[in-house]
Amino acid sequence: MQDSASSQGAPRLTSLSHGGGCGCKIAPGILSELLAGIPVAGMPGAGLPGAAAQACALMVGAETSDDAAVYRLNDQQALIATTDFFMPIVDEPYDFGRIAAANALSDVYAMGGSPIMALAIVGMPINVLPKSDIAAILEGGAAVCTQAGIPIAGGHSIDSVEPIYGLAAMGLAHPGHIKRNADARAGDVLILGKALGVGVLSAALKKNALSADGYRAMLDSTTQLNRPGATLGGLESVHAMTDVTGFGLLGHTLEVARASGLSARLRQADLPWLPGVRRLAAQGFITGASGRNWSSYGDSIVLASGVDDTLRALLCDPQTSGGLLVSCAPEAAARVLDIFHSEGFGQAVVIGELQESGPLVQVE
Repeated sequence: MQDSASSQGAPRLTSLSHGGGCGCKIAPGILSELLAGIPVAGMPGAGLPGAAAQACALMVGAETSDDAAVYRLNDQQALIATTDFFMPIVDEPYDFGRIAAANALSDVYAMGGSPIMALAIVGMPINVLPKSDIAAILEGGAAVCTQAGIPIAGGHSIDSVEPIYGLAAMGLAHPGHIKRNADARAGDVLILGKALGVGVLSAALKKNALSADGYRAMLDSTTQLNRPGATLGGLESVHAMTDVTGFGLLGHTLEVARASGLSARLRQADLPWLPGVRRLAAQGFITGASGRNWSSYGDSIVLASGVDDTLRALLCDPQTSGGLLVSCAPEAAARVLDIFHSEGFGQAVVIGELQESGPLVQVE
């Protein structure tokens, strides 16, 4: 992969941070400890007069580690609110902005909604990065928001040691179209919207071992907006959704299974991979976040005897702006796949199913 096209003489963006993309997330085990004493939600309608308190309610809070908070405004509208930001996963400033914005908007789509506006979250080492590079990051984020049909209506910026960019995003959906991660049903099939392996490709990029084709594949995946989520939200046969990000496929599948009180079964043979990922992983291009993820939730996972250490690392690989994970009735699978494929998600595929009992997550 060629050096970044950022300002000549400027440091590589990825050299300025200790982690990148959704691999920056605090490991799920540590996060659980940090949040253990924090109330998960306030009382719906608190502080509002009687009629308003009944009409407005917090529909989704932090209780099941869902993708966004959802507040019912009235019988026809629910407000979706989320925030997401991280350090650079690539060296090209404009690309970093695009990836971070697409990743943040994904949480709105994952709830079954459509974004309406965003606020920028900006932390930059002002005396280290050229102003032109910082401006390019902001331009990349704005370009993706324009693609999504929404404005960046403001934001907040600080002078920080490491470069940080992301969005606080808001969206709308009909209250009956909200898709929580806790509403999957036994017998549902699991469909994944994007191929896996972003963390591996980012690890190779940081060590100058990623080809131009590999970079293009990573960029195409991470900047593709998860628009199908808004359409899928309107289908009664789609019961639950989330997106696969920093905790890897196993971590986010585990969240769905645990929140829904079910057992998830994944088929390794059906998992889609970005080009070159399996080869690069075998060569040792694995992120540290992959190991932290396994340490946090591995005791809840049952792996088939054929799953070696490399494949296990791939299953825990942190995805940045990853695909939607959809739990739907088996008879709706063809329609769900048609929606994905018609919107350019050619690698969307059924990867498993949910059962009444068994290990929280098992990989065959």
